[in-house]
Amino acid sequence: MPSRLVALVALLVLGCAKVPYTNRSQLILVSQQEEAALGTQAFSQVVAKSKIDPSPNVNRDVREVGERLAQVANRPDFQWKFVVIDNPRQVNAFCLPGGKVAVYTGILPVAQDQAGLAVVLGHEIAHAVARHGAERISQGMVAQSVGQALAIGLGAGAESAMILAAYGLGAQYGVLLPYGRTQESEADHIGLLLMAQAGYDPHAAVEFWQRMEQSGGGGTPEFLSTHPSHGTRVKQLSEWMPEATRLYDAAPHAPNARLTIASTSTR
Repeated sequence: MPSRLVALVALLVLGCAKVPYTNRSQLILVSQQEEAALGTQAFSQVVAKSKIDPSPNVNRDVREVGERLAQVANRPDFQWKFVVIDNPRQVNAFCLPGGKVAVYTGILPVAQDQAGLAVVLGHEIAHAVARHGAERISQGMVAQSVGQALAIGLGAGAESAMILAAYGLGAQYGVLLPYGRTQESEADHIGLLLMAQAGYDPHAAVEFWQRMEQSGGGGTPEFLSTHPSHGTRVKQLSEWMPEATRLYDAAPHAPNARLTIASTSTR
């Protein structure tokens, strides 16, 4: 057997992992330490290039919902950080490895309240908890020459672009590596369970995704560009709702105040 093929087989065996909650098998060739370091570096670059919203009320809303979700995400190794980026035209949010979370002000009017924001943050945190970015990077490494991938590793200048692209930000910051529909559906599922465990009514997820679908003004919002169709998403959420409702009923219920959006939506 050629040495390169032997290396590939060894990598595939050693890189086999399971996604929390769903137990789906995935290929991961990047260590959690490497992934977290890349996430921290990339997050710093995004923040440095962005206008951070200074509003105490807006930041409080995001931080309160985010911290509730972080408490149930079962990632004590994450160094959680939540920032709000002042960009009313960007209807988006992201969570990078290690718990680095950013919310663009443009998504706040769609979220409307804390439960809606929990849908957004639950979905994005789910991508990080499920290590979807590392999975995309690993798939790319296998698609390349294994020997070349091992020689290059994760160094030599492309680290931030790689992790940003793998976590869905490539359209702005590098080559796009969009999540697959399986990963998006998985983030919906895990995010629904996280928000329920955090005390937010999971039924708010259906209402949020309906608003998001309508926010495109006739086109598909960037946030939904690789997501399941609306009909598929509603059907899946309905299938997962009994499980999420049991978690919600067993959890201390969180407050669900309207979000502070006036200062961001009128700029």
